[in-house]
Amino acid sequence: MTPEQVLNEFRKVGALLEGHFILSSGLHSDVFLQKALVFQNAKITAKLCKALAAKVREEVTRPFTAIVSPAVGAIVPGYEMGRQLGLPAMYVERQDGTFALRRGFHLEKNQPVLVVEDIVTTGLSSRECLDAIRAAGGRPVAAACLIDRSGCKAKLGVKLVALARVKFPAWPADKLPPHLRDTPAVKPGSRGLA
Repeated sequence: MTPEQVLNEFRKVGALLEGHFILSSGLHSDVFLQKALVFQNAKITAKLCKALAAKVREEVTRPFTAIVSPAVGAIVPGYEMGRQLGLPAMYVERQDGTFALRRGFHLEKNQPVLVVEDIVTTGLSSRECLDAIRAAGGRPVAAACLIDRSGCKAKLGVKLVALARVKFPAWPADKLPPHLRDTPAVKPGSRGLA
């Protein structure tokens, strides 16, 4: 799939929004990808994850035996990628402010893992997920996401395979462009950052 085809799947369900948004990263943007509207449609989610799984098979040369995703936003694509690749899918969630495997999820020592994300902006959630995998004894080999909106600027420390790479501008609150300065911001994401 091309980046435009991926974005068209978001447009179909009204998930590509324009306005003034505070992203989960804390940055401000005039574009927001409301992935939850995509993930409520199993057919579209399967289509996107099938294409991402094919790309992962082509680009990730090191074997992996499990999928781990950060909660909450990436649970659905993580599960679907597990289905597409025939692997167990787990997720990390916050415990005392830090991502950890819970609910009986377990990694063997040095078990090779693919991190699956929904949308990467700064890579913070991905890096925290990678740290949690290492803390649980696993060995991250790569990461994959539906959309990398960082324009390849997010540094994870492992290879990042993206179904689509796009560059939607994002700014710190103290450096807003003129068109956003007088527009009230909304925070549709899930992470509670200021």
